[in-house]
Amino acid sequence: MASSSLIQTLGDDVPLNTPVKYTPKVSPEFLGLTKSKLSLARYPEEQVDFADDDWTQGAKVKEVRRLAEFWEKEYKWEAMEAKLNKLDHYLVKVDVPGYGPLVLHYVYKKSTASNAVPFLFCHGWPGSFLESRHILEPLTNQNKGDLAFDVVVPSIPGFGFSPAPKRSGIGPTSVAKAYKILMVDVLGYSSGFATQGGDFGSFISRSIAIQYPDLVIAQHLNMFPVPPPTLLSAPLAYLRWTFSGLLYSKFEKNALAVRKNFELDQSGYLELQKTRPQTLGFALGDSPLGLLAWFVEKFHDWVDVNGSGTLPDSEVIDLVMMHWIQGATPGLRFYREAFWGGKRDAEETFETYVQVPTGVSMYDKEQLHCPRDWAAQAANIVFWREHAQGGHFSTLERPDQFLEDMKSFFKTPAVKKSISRHVV
Repeated sequence: MASSSLIQTLGDDVPLNTPVKYTPKVSPEFLGLTKSKLSLARYPEEQVDFADDDWTQGAKVKEVRRLAEFWEKEYKWEAMEAKLNKLDHYLVKVDVPGYGPLVLHYVYKKSTASNAVPFLFCHGWPGSFLESRHILEPLTNQNKGDLAFDVVVPSIPGFGFSPAPKRSGIGPTSVAKAYKILMVDVLGYSSGFATQGGDFGSFISRSIAIQYPDLVIAQHLNMFPVPPPTLLSAPLAYLRWTFSGLLYSKFEKNALAVRKNFELDQSGYLELQKTRPQTLGFALGDSPLGLLAWFVEKFHDWVDVNGSGTLPDSEVIDLVMMHWIQGATPGLRFYREAFWGGKRDAEETFETYVQVPTGVSMYDKEQLHCPRDWAAQAANIVFWREHAQGGHFSTLERPDQFLEDMKSFFKTPAVKKSISRHVV
């Protein structure tokens, strides 16, 4: 569609390692077509023996219809676009080792503080760079005495305004290489930078630390899908797990119950997206209703905003738009690159020990979290905090808590020592 091809055309003309200012603009024709498609949508019938709060068959018709009608009749992308254009957006072409040229979109907000720490924010799916919208200003303009950051928020290729790769081969490892080039060769943070990630961002952040350990000051994650401990890999953690009924806290027991439920009942989307993403893309890339329903089911299962269990309607549609603009398929393909074809690109990042000082925030409705001693198999954990509220999109659901965790994490002795070694 017009807006997607516009992104690709801009990307083709971007010079190597030289940022070009970018102004997000979606054509009125595309927006009108989207609303026309929503007005013509056909809905399934709900079976009468499933209660309104029973989502075991998938997204509830009533909720999807309500959000689709909001999208069609009330939602204004133009208002969101105006907010976006108050930020500094860039496109840059980088030459990724083992792949070749790749264009990235990123948002860059630099602090006025002379001792600001470079901070790379790595988003995931079904998110986008919009996950940083509530934390950009606070991170760059901290209160007196608190650490401030230069914040860089790239879009994964094919997500948001990063053009979709024309060839296969772009998974977490290659994106980590691209982000390293962005931070060091393009933006000049050759002394090092901190990273933060959830969902795919956690795999990308881990991959950066594995490939370039001397560059990473510290990393913070809000998803930690490490494999369970074994008697050989972590004997004490394994024994504690064996007697988890007696030794695990309520939070830890719930974390593993949520994880097991995800693996048994909620991971069908992952299997499809990692094996046949293009077939699914015909449906989700052509039907705004289909893409909305696909996302709404995930938001219902993964989100907990102050106990309400949902994001604001406008924020839901904002997130959907970041994938609708490019037709959804590029984001789906990223699962194949990450998990399929014998590559084990994503999994291997949590099977390697990372010495970089690591902080972890665990939120109650995050699907893939674990006890601290599981995580200690794979990381030098210097900060760990468990939250009774919140879920997959911590920066959207609980931005104040996220910021408080950042403040605490970067005040730990290990991170302060690492900062003193890296930041000139």
